[in-house]
Amino acid sequence: MSPMGEFLDGPAPVAALGLQRYPLHAEPPAPFSRQRIVKPLSLGVRAIDSLLTLAQGQRMGIFGEPGVGKSSLLASIVRNSDADVIVIGLIGERGREVRELLEGQLDATARARTVAVVATSDRPAAERVRAAYVATTLAEYHRDQGRNVLLLMDSLTRFARAQREIGLAVGEPPTRRGYPPSFFSALPRLLERAGPGPSGSITALYTVLTEGDATTDPVAEETRSILDGHIVLSAELAQRDHFPAIDVLRSRSRLMDHVATPEHKRLASRLRELIARRQEIELLIQVGEYAAGSDPVADEAIIRHSAIEAFLRQPAAEHDSLTQTLVYLRKVLA
Repeated sequence: MSPMGEFLDGPAPVAALGLQRYPLHAEPPAPFSRQRIVKPLSLGVRAIDSLLTLAQGQRMGIFGEPGVGKSSLLASIVRNSDADVIVIGLIGERGREVRELLEGQLDATARARTVAVVATSDRPAAERVRAAYVATTLAEYHRDQGRNVLLLMDSLTRFARAQREIGLAVGEPPTRRGYPPSFFSALPRLLERAGPGPSGSITALYTVLTEGDATTDPVAEETRSILDGHIVLSAELAQRDHFPAIDVLRSRSRLMDHVATPEHKRLASRLRELIARRQEIELLIQVGEYAAGSDPVADEAIIRHSAIEAFLRQPAAEHDSLTQTLVYLRKVLA
């Protein structure tokens, strides 16, 4: 549907969304009205479920340059996640990519539980901004029905750019990277609306486009400070045809410790240690200077490297539940 409520893929009855009115700019749930976060949410992606486990009601950012596989990763998550309802906000996307994602990469089962709010790159800035609020409002509606909702917004950067266009057009003073003050107040108000509610939850994933040094990008910096974790996509991994191109050492889920079992946390910590050690000695291995037997952890990292790579790589059509992922992880580290 469009941000104005028009159905883009054919007519639909008004009853499809019920007769309730929901405010577009609602207040977030009060802190003590929210349920506590206690349950994991499987996304069906091994690298995430094993090392960056999400909780129901968590808010995460997906950071990456253009062309590193964000859209493919989102499509995999839509197909494979355990959420009851999925709401996708496609903001500033190319028209071709919208249909490719919704019809080319999602099967009938995934489409049946998915609603998409679309404002392509040619639409006015006000419409692109509105799309983010409409998608969030739809997610709130389903959360209030007691459902576990997955909200995917692609991308938060284009929402920010549209907000910048509006702010500068009405005469706001530019600040960092030309963004007006209204953007820095609008961002937390939008993101805080996701999360657990009195009943149901909204687990949210927001993509953020980064170019060069992400630490100097105000959108990436502000988003990272507000959300409950970040998934970093690596251009280097994408160039090696390693998909999903998740840099697990630079990524972090702040709520994993709340929902993962002690064994899961132990296995994840061990896997991170081996990946980190293998990266530390990469140059020595390439030039033939590494001496086997000098470091037991490094030796194990070398031996298990191929198995770890196979575990972290995952074809788009492949789906593992959280239980299957942990069984696979035990085998990799056995």
